[in-house]
Amino acid sequence: QKGILVRKLRKHLGDLRGKRIAVWGIAFKPKTDDIRESPAITLIDSVIADGGQILAHDPIAGRNAKALYKDEIKIVDDQYEATEGADALVLVTEWRPYQSPDFERLKDTMTIPLLIDGRNIWSTYPLKGMGFSYEGVGVIGK
Repeated sequence: QKGILVRKLRKHLGDLRGKRIAVWGIAFKPKTDDIRESPAITLIDSVIADGGQILAHDPIAGRNAKALYKDEIKIVDDQYEATEGADALVLVTEWRPYQSPDFERLKDTMTIPLLIDGRNIWSTYPLKGMGFSYEGVGVIGK
């Protein structure tokens, strides 16, 4: 199941070469800096292998991701900075700041308003009505 997020990206974007993918959450669960076994690592590795760019945010695990990836990905301090010019936003870890984002701000900063929700925390929002393409895991977007 670890490859499901990148499969969803490819379904919507096709070839990921040159695409800017924002990732919210790198830790395998909230309130930790542990990135071992995190689905974000599988996602990031796949996007890099496909020639895409990663801009990522994590409140605590960003430092560990920076140590792992060096300059292969960009780790940012502000979650919205990661979405600037992004072709998609993938939510991997359900940190509290990600649970009720400013969707209007996201739509304004993203090149393509595509949300891939790996935790189904946005499934109750009327995202299609807001102009987003939305896909959760096992959930059809509203």
